Amino acid sequence: MRFLVKVNIPVGAGNALAKTGKLGSTIQAILDDLKPEAAYFTDDNGQRTAFLFLEMTDASQIPTIAEPWFLALHTNIEFHPVMVLDDLVKAAGSIEAVVKKYG
Repeated sequence: MRFLVKVNIPVGAGNALAKTGKLGSTIQAILDDLKPEAAYFTDDNGQRTAFLFLEMTDASQIPTIAEPWFLALHTNIEFHPVMVLDDLVKAAGSIEAVVKKYG
């Protein structure tokens, strides 16, 4: 299943690594291990933020994804299941059934 993983890096932890010149290389090392489909970087609530899209086949993968961020950057992480258009098309019948029942 495809997930959006939102990674917020606290300013203090990010600044500490930036000052040592290791912020970029730390993030790159984690991404090299995780191999996300895509990674986007922006700000969110005043913090450096990464939005990663990756496949997970089992919930037991969550620690493998989260722990490097927690340990290296003291981050806050959110996991959100997401769909591509093909997934939404496949769900159309289920949506219609729910609308008939509850709509």
